[in-house]
Amino acid sequence: MDNCGQEAQLKELIRSIEPVSKEAVKDAQKRWNSIAKPLHSLGKLETAVMKIAGILKTADVRIEKKALVVMCADNGVVAEGITQTGQEVTAIVAENFLSCNSSAAIMCQTAGIDLYPVDIGMSRDTKVPNQKIAYGTKNMAKEPAMTREEAVRGILTGIQIVKEKKKAGYGILATGEMGIGNTTTSSAVAAVLLDKPVELMTGRGAGLSDAGLKHKKEVIAQAIALHKPDKTDALDVLSKVGGFDLTGLAGVFLGGAIYHVPVVADGFISAAAALAAANLCQTAKEYMLASHVSKEPGMHAILKELGLEAYLDCDMCLGEGTGAAAFMPVLDMAVEVYRRMSTFSDNQIEDYKELEEQ
Repeated sequence: MDNCGQEAQLKELIRSIEPVSKEAVKDAQKRWNSIAKPLHSLGKLETAVMKIAGILKTADVRIEKKALVVMCADNGVVAEGITQTGQEVTAIVAENFLSCNSSAAIMCQTAGIDLYPVDIGMSRDTKVPNQKIAYGTKNMAKEPAMTREEAVRGILTGIQIVKEKKKAGYGILATGEMGIGNTTTSSAVAAVLLDKPVELMTGRGAGLSDAGLKHKKEVIAQAIALHKPDKTDALDVLSKVGGFDLTGLAGVFLGGAIYHVPVVADGFISAAAALAAANLCQTAKEYMLASHVSKEPGMHAILKELGLEAYLDCDMCLGEGTGAAAFMPVLDMAVEVYRRMSTFSDNQIEDYKELEEQ
């Protein structure tokens, strides 16, 4: 399929996205209000289950099979010295996902989550399943990170993965990434899409000194000034200052909306991809859940734009999908209470009533 054909295919898929079911949300709220406990006493966990009901179009909420999709890719901008470690670390950690020797892998094993790493653009071949768009992006400080066609292909790859996982019986997907230099690309994408100063959207990533952080901000500002990405066109932004991991994750968020699968954002990088997906289709926001608040300074601005409130605040900044994995057992507990707990009528207790404001 040619470039125009793939972008047309993407637009057609996006046009199929529809709002979540308000009726199912209301039914789920009625179920919560009938349960023999104080009204709204599980707080945001109740709204999370209600949101999932809307996504699934039924108040019969089940999330028995869970998966974490980790997009692995390398970023050419690493050549500018904006990271503490070299590009070779991406492949090492990516392969560790397969041997359960990474933070995310161990957390997933503990929480009963299946982990699926995807090589969407690493600079060398590994044992990780290969859906490579290219062997890493170009150095965005000197030239566009990728072509528009490659950005489209990355998004379509993410959408296809959601389709496959839903067919395999997965009821919810978490998002993660691995790619040295990807807080740099994420800060660039977020700064453009939110029209915010680079200084406010850029943090230390995996650990930079003050001098390193200053240089990182300068490189991002230089890339944005050089390429002038169009903030109204996420494909333009991703192709000029993004990464293959971001395109794939944006596709996962769009795929969730297309195929009615709830998708859990991890931290800053995952949220930047969610922001790009929302730029392409605002309705896609209705299918997203935010797991935690990253320590990266731009996270709050992204969550505000997405209209999402994170469920955990643990000062995490590891990436890989660790925050999304940590949230899953909490969500499991909420769903179990929702499904299994007896009602007021079961216990012959009068229903609690909403208190009126004095």
